[in-house]
Amino acid sequence: MKRKKWIIIGSAIIAFLLIVDVIASFFFYNLAVDRNVKDFLDGNEDLEVSAEAMDEFLAGDWRDWTRDQTFERMELTSFDGLTLQGYFLEAKEPTNKVVITAHGYLGNSFDMGLFGEHYYEELGYHFFTADARGHGESEGDYIGFGWHDRLDYVGWIDKIIERLGPDVEIVLHGLSMGGATVLMTSGEDLPSQVKAVVADSPYTSVNDLFSYQLKRMFYLPSFPIIPTLNLVTKAKADYSIYEASALDQVKKANIPILYMHGEADTFVPTELTRELYDQTNSEADMLTFPGANHGEGYVIAKEKYVEKLHEFLNKYINE
Repeated sequence: MKRKKWIIIGSAIIAFLLIVDVIASFFFYNLAVDRNVKDFLDGNEDLEVSAEAMDEFLAGDWRDWTRDQTFERMELTSFDGLTLQGYFLEAKEPTNKVVITAHGYLGNSFDMGLFGEHYYEELGYHFFTADARGHGESEGDYIGFGWHDRLDYVGWIDKIIERLGPDVEIVLHGLSMGGATVLMTSGEDLPSQVKAVVADSPYTSVNDLFSYQLKRMFYLPSFPIIPTLNLVTKAKADYSIYEASALDQVKKANIPILYMHGEADTFVPTELTRELYDQTNSEADMLTFPGANHGEGYVIAKEKYVEKLHEFLNKYINE
């Protein structure tokens, strides 16, 4: 009788924990993956940036430059039927060089004007930027964290080649989630026109990112939340947290990759980029920025950033 009682109590506890786990998984899906307002990031200490960086991000001259340009709107129908929005800025002088950029989590295409201005004004490139699925004016009710987006970028690459011709030379440049996106794209069977990838502040995988943030922001273990969250994500967004891996993709890459990361980044730890660099199959280089938080490198160490970028591009892009 006593044994039966303990079995009932134990079963009740297990059932309660399972219910809590399921509720938590739907909560975190809504918090991180579902397309909605993300208030939980307001006041996040890991996203606090220096006053210098904040001024540049919010009111830098590049924002006026971006607003002043006349972009050609482009549309892409994704593999799963979404209408995605892209924006193309033709170079001032004839060229076969173009940068395709990928923005970060909760951002939009024109955030990449921060880098696009330099490619356009200083390097003479065409500039292309797009709203990721679930962002900006693109359709999608979930955030892909780069995984489905990698196939979207394969589509954008094909459109750019169609637009500019077979002699075009393409650079992929992404920041944060966009950095992970271009790395995930690098592992696909890409056309020879894609010459180089620049990944600024990327993460190794969605599993690694979520596990880190669960522990840092919510003081929770990855198990059993991540496995159940994965089931919810698979059901609602049709991708697996475990398969969404930039690390697995760069192990297959044959395109040169330049990694950039701030050494004081606590939102996406620098160690993740070091692991990516170590595991990259293709030629790779890396530069880190002392004292720089998440995505700050280009702003607080611009001269150093640009010097490395030019060195890298000169090595792999024809004059």
